[in-house]
Amino acid sequence: MSEFTLQTPDSAPEAARPLLRGARDKMGFVPNLYANLANAPAALEAYFGLSAQFDKTSFNPVERQVVLLAASVENGCEFCVAAHSVIARKIAKAPDAVVDALRNRTTLPDARLEALATFTRRMVKERGWVAGAPLQAFLKAGFTHQQALEVVLGVAMKTLSNYANHLTGTRTNEQFASEAWKRQA
Repeated sequence: MSEFTLQTPDSAPEAARPLLRGARDKMGFVPNLYANLANAPAALEAYFGLSAQFDKTSFNPVERQVVLLAASVENGCEFCVAAHSVIARKIAKAPDAVVDALRNRTTLPDARLEALATFTRRMVKERGWVAGAPLQAFLKAGFTHQQALEVVLGVAMKTLSNYANHLTGTRTNEQFASEAWKRQA
C-alpha cells in the first residue's frame, strides 16, 4: 500500500485540479501516474510540459514510443511500460513485433528503430555518457545530433514519471491492464 494519496480532480491541491480535469476529459479517466503526481502540482505540470515538448520533436509517433518504452523498460517502470505499450499499439500504431521486442528486451525487427532503442537504453544506463561510438552508431543509422538531444528530452520525461511511480508505488490502471508488465529483478 502506498503512502501517497491518489488524487482526484476534486481532492487534489488546487493547482493540480484543472490538469486532472483536463486529463479526465481527454482520456475518460485519470491515469494513476497523474493522480500521484498531483500531490506535487509542479511535478504534474512539469510532466505535462515535458510530454508536450516531446510531442514537438522530429520523431514520428512510433519513434517517440520507442524512446519512451525503451527508457521505461530500462528503468523497470511497470506502470509506464503498460501505459506506453497501449499507446504504442493503439494510438501510434506501432507494429506488435516492435512493441513486443521493446517489452522483452529483444532485437527490434526494424534496424533504424533498433538503433533508436539501443541509443535510448545506453542513454539511461550510462546516464548520458554516450559520446563516441554509441553516438556515432546512432548517427550512422540516419539520426541527427538534434535527435540525440531529443532522446535526452524523452529520457528526462520518463525519468520523472518512472522515478515518481517507483516512489509512490503507482498501480497500473485497468485501462492499461491488458499490457501489464513485470520488471526483471
